[in-house]
Amino acid sequence: MTVLVAFGTTGGGTGEIAEWIAGELRAAGLAVRLMPAAEVTDVAGYDALILGSALYGYGWHLDVRRFVHRFAGCFADRPVWLFSSGPLDDSADTGQPPPVPHACTALRELPARAHVTFGGRLTAEAHGWLGHVAKQLARDGQAGDFRNPQRVRAWARAVAVEIRTPSHETDRP
Repeated sequence: MTVLVAFGTTGGGTGEIAEWIAGELRAAGLAVRLMPAAEVTDVAGYDALILGSALYGYGWHLDVRRFVHRFAGCFADRPVWLFSSGPLDDSADTGQPPPVPHACTALRELPARAHVTFGGRLTAEAHGWLGHVAKQLARDGQAGDFRNPQRVRAWARAVAVEIRTPSHETDRP
């Protein structure tokens, strides 16, 4: 089975989460292709998809939104999971925030089995407009790395089990 792990990131934190997920899938014996969502031109050769996006202003990364638009309906017969990365606090670990509207669209359009939100990372070393925002948040004590690698990896291991376990179309929510 070959799994596509695609992602949209600006500061690199969501890309690292995607790398952690890909590593767990590979450790479970799955073939994995890890790539930015903007670089995906064809999804025909993949048996499953994990799509992740950084959250900006309560929305998904533009590259991931475009991915959803390009490949809407293409995964109707293959399992899909979604993740968001972005709360700059521990809210993703203490309770599950509801999916943002772009994630709800992806849940419907791809269609996906599930969505999860992980904490995000925003440091003062960020560049461009994100760096400006990060510096202000750092002054206010709100910047930092709120990702939980253990939680991400545990989620990825559970997804790997689902991928490797034959299921029926009726199992899809």
